[in-house]
Amino acid sequence: MIPLTEQELHNLGMNIVGEKLQQMGYEFIAINSKLKKHPQFVLYKKGEPTIFVLVKVTKNLQNAQDYDVIWMENFKQHAIKQNAKVWFAGVGIANAESIEMPVFKDQPYYVAFEEFIKIIP
Repeated sequence: MIPLTEQELHNLGMNIVGEKLQQMGYEFIAINSKLKKHPQFVLYKKGEPTIFVLVKVTKNLQNAQDYDVIWMENFKQHAIKQNAKVWFAGVGIANAESIEMPVFKDQPYYVAFEEFIKIIP
């Protein structure tokens, strides 16, 4: 069995978030799937301001929604200058057999992702 790389795990989380955004009726202006490059999604919906979505994928299912508050403050300043909203999507992905094991390609996994944290609503 081959474990997912950090980039592959990130891409999996991005796919999960992207599907939810599409279900919510958003269109993608831009998508950036490179690790540590933000935002991952720039969204458009008629009549609404631009939304920047930050995606963080972690193996921690309990605290997937945790983020670096100081870093987020800096990003918020960037978004305010762009008249944009900021949403955070913390996605926990773990091996279905044991959270101690890595997530393997083509093997079952758990996902912890419910809602977006609206940093700038």
